[in-house]
Amino acid sequence: MTSKANATGKSGNGAVRHFTVHHDGVEIAVSRGGRGRPLVLCPGLNSTQADLHELVELLRRDHDVVTFDLRGHGLASAAERYSFNAFLSDLIAVLAALDLPSAPMLVGYSLGADLAVHYAAERPDAVAELVLIDGANPLPEPFITEADLAEFRAMADDLAARQAAQRAKGTAHQVSLTAQDILGLNLEIDVVRSAILDRYRKIDHPVRMIMSASIAGDSGEGRAPRHNQLWRAGIERLVRERPYVSTFWFDTDHRLVFTHASEIAEIIRSAPRSRQADL
Repeated sequence: MTSKANATGKSGNGAVRHFTVHHDGVEIAVSRGGRGRPLVLCPGLNSTQADLHELVELLRRDHDVVTFDLRGHGLASAAERYSFNAFLSDLIAVLAALDLPSAPMLVGYSLGADLAVHYAAERPDAVAELVLIDGANPLPEPFITEADLAEFRAMADDLAARQAAQRAKGTAHQVSLTAQDILGLNLEIDVVRSAILDRYRKIDHPVRMIMSASIAGDSGEGRAPRHNQLWRAGIERLVRERPYVSTFWFDTDHRLVFTHASEIAEIIRSAPRSRQADL
């Protein structure tokens, strides 16, 4: 792995710098700016660092923030394959290219949270603490069942169509994944989360979970009630197993990182606390 213009990976004066990490045949776009404690923010599936702009700007007030685009997202190049391990390798490559003064706080949203847990479990000395936003949930049973497939396939088709419109504009919000890629990754993430509790058992750092109480929306009909109950059950399972985990619940859906950026930034910027809170 090599990084283009490696010197631009250094920060400290608050200016935002941009550089590229070349890895596994793809180009990963990285941005770094702000002052203070190092923090690395990993976006999720179908989200980009441009999407997370509001949260990033808030965190840069008192953190040296690094964020990037996963393969096939935003300003990163497309890839021949999209899988959990391929995305994890992107995170590993970015962290390896950085010249940080100390182990960073690792923040992940959605799929990014799962990637952060896997990274921290294998490299405990490379991370100071974890903040996980609506992901990395050790679900006691699959989120997507046979009864859910048609709904999730339709959601993937709709999302891919909207992403095609973004690609036509050539914006930093574009995503290159097809509907088949999206559905396949969602099914793979279910499998990853079925075993992620074993990863948590390797982590002794402070962990804060910022979760949506209505990940599937607030409808009392259809599949939403099951999915919302299952989402909370997974975190309750985690806290029973690992009581050092702090949890913060927002009465909203999976878009919380966009709709509640200021509140989430305050939690990230505050000292870890051993408590549970509903917000």
